[in-house]
Amino acid sequence: MTQPTSKPMLIKTYNIPGGIHPPENKVQSMQLPLGEIAIPNELVFPLNQHIGTPADPIVNVGDTVLAGEKIAEAVGGLSVPVHASTSGTISAIEDRVLPHTAGITGPCIVLTSDGQHKTIAYTEVKDYHSLQPSQLIEKIRDAGIAGLGGAGFPTAIKLNPSGGIEGQNTINTLILNGTECEPYITADDRLMQDYADDVVAGAELLAFILGSPQRVVIGIEDNKPNAIKAIQTAAQGSSVEVSVFPTKYPSGGEKQLIQILTGQEVASGTIPASLGIVVQNVGTAMAAYRAVRYGEPLTWRITTCVGEALHTQRNIKVLLGTPVQHMLSENGFNATQASRLIMGGPMMGFALPNTDVPIVKTTNCIIAPSQSEMPEPPPAQACIRCGLCAEACPASLLPQQLYWYAKAEEYERLQNHNLFDCIECGACSYVCPSAIPLVQYYRAAKGVIRYQEQEKIKSDHARQRFEFRKLRIERAEQEKEEKRQARKQAAEKAKRLAAEKKAAAAASGEADASKNTAQDAGADPVAAAIAKMQAKAQDPAAEKAKLERAVSSAQSRFEKLESRFIDAEEDQREKLEAQLKQAEVRLKDAKKNLSHFLEAQILETQIESTKPEKPKSPEKADSETNKLKPADEKSLDAAAAAIERAKAKSEAMASMSQEDKLKTQLASLEARVQKAREKLQKAEAEGSEHISAFRTGLEKMETKLATTQKELETLKESN
Repeated sequence: MTQPTSKPMLIKTYNIPGGIHPPENKVQSMQLPLGEIAIPNELVFPLNQHIGTPADPIVNVGDTVLAGEKIAEAVGGLSVPVHASTSGTISAIEDRVLPHTAGITGPCIVLTSDGQHKTIAYTEVKDYHSLQPSQLIEKIRDAGIAGLGGAGFPTAIKLNPSGGIEGQNTINTLILNGTECEPYITADDRLMQDYADDVVAGAELLAFILGSPQRVVIGIEDNKPNAIKAIQTAAQGSSVEVSVFPTKYPSGGEKQLIQILTGQEVASGTIPASLGIVVQNVGTAMAAYRAVRYGEPLTWRITTCVGEALHTQRNIKVLLGTPVQHMLSENGFNATQASRLIMGGPMMGFALPNTDVPIVKTTNCIIAPSQSEMPEPPPAQACIRCGLCAEACPASLLPQQLYWYAKAEEYERLQNHNLFDCIECGACSYVCPSAIPLVQYYRAAKGVIRYQEQEKIKSDHARQRFEFRKLRIERAEQEKEEKRQARKQAAEKAKRLAAEKKAAAAASGEADASKNTAQDAGADPVAAAIAKMQAKAQDPAAEKAKLERAVSSAQSRFEKLESRFIDAEEDQREKLEAQLKQAEVRLKDAKKNLSHFLEAQILETQIESTKPEKPKSPEKADSETNKLKPADEKSLDAAAAAIERAKAKSEAMASMSQEDKLKTQLASLEARVQKAREKLQKAEAEGSEHISAFRTGLEKMETKLATTQKELETLKESN
């Protein structure tokens, strides 16, 4: 860090485009010193109080925790942990209403306080210069510190702008934002007055972590004379500058403050680190210093509690997780007098759905205005194209054009007109004579665009998975084809060698007896089958068992599909009909193969037999080979018969009442369940390897049976 130097009282500042001067209304909450309120009976900690991934709970219901103890761990880089702000017992981990513009719910940890506020033992670091910047960043991350100015960006990410890449985004300027330009909010003003030394010490700590930038400056608007005096006194003898500039809303925006203090503009789509600048809120700097120096995690913050519906208007040192209702009641809230409740300022804040939402890390203000103080806005009128919104925009955008595109849902044009450069300050809505809620249109359009981008990412991932699967299948098919070709070549080689061997045997006059058999097989298909069986030298008993198993399997599948087809609903029968016909074809093929095998086996026995009296008569052979023919003939029209039975059942059920239909279906299911139970018992008795499959099938049918019984009972009750 540069050595302390004497600085001129006036530091050059620059102007920003646009801006407005709404009534400040900051006096009401600055009449009293910083206050404290009683610890509530119940505190609620949302797992996502920052930009990024929600934290993951590391406690269970019933656990006892102390103040400062970590109760949720950060998940990934863009995340920060959550700590208990007081001692007590974890009473629930459930969804609660979140402090969000849409009033959505989200996962929260609920803590029932014991009222004793016991804390864990903190680890102090008296000289942080003895630690590496990476170690200090990790301490700040573990303390759960996110930006306290409103956005809630994880502080540890901002303090590592290079991302670990040497020479990238070297920081030459550190800015602490003490502007607090929005009306009503005075939390940072009170913090700078009461914790000025910690703010300056925090600036020096952050500068050390960032590699001692050339300039460290705290920017404050000139409407905070007491805070300016306190910070200037604390900064004496240090390298920290204090820059005071004229009050104008929204000077507190990050890009606007950079332009005011440095004259540089942050280009669209870039971050301040690309200019060598890092901006942190004064409250964030103080929290980071206390986390490193005293080991304190972020468990409290200063929040402005203001509005005419309150008996007492002041700034409060409030524990995170405190319900808004508790804070309001501690300040004399009159619900009948309030027009609404606002979290944040009147320009960028949002109305609360109820008072059960908790104070979180980004809660800098709660406004409880009266009807006269903040009446309902008038109904929006047609745009008169006056151009006042464009003059007031601090980001030099075209609010009127953005409004038309947002209203027409032309999201691509909105992005082309830099919609995401809008800081949602509300200056355009404030000056609009037609009372058009322009910012609401912009926020809604941003939400839709973000959703579409997320859906596109999901779609791209799905497409990549599909293409990868397709490539994997093609590769597998290619490998199979290569193996087939290899087998084919091996078979051809073996065939060639066998032919050469036979030719050699014929030349020497030693022809094999099987040669005549093979020649006869050319004219007789049965003899060809016998020759093939001889060449393979297969065990006839094993081959017969194999073919019989094939017939049994095909028969079982056919019967199962037939049963499903008869009991199926009308919309399922088309698919099952195709499966049933396919199963019938397979059954016929299996029986035909077995029949041909038996014929070949019988004829082979007759040919090879040397005893004339022993061969079986052709009539006996015919009787054996024809054993399966009745079954074949029977199976020819089995699928058609099943279809006809199903049609008949469908026609019969069409004339039934709903109760009779359910009774018929119930009877069929009971029979199928009984049959499935018998199969399971048989499989268990035989120690079959298919027990699990039988049990799963039985469970599914029992579930369907119970559902049908319930439907029938419900129908009877309704009648």
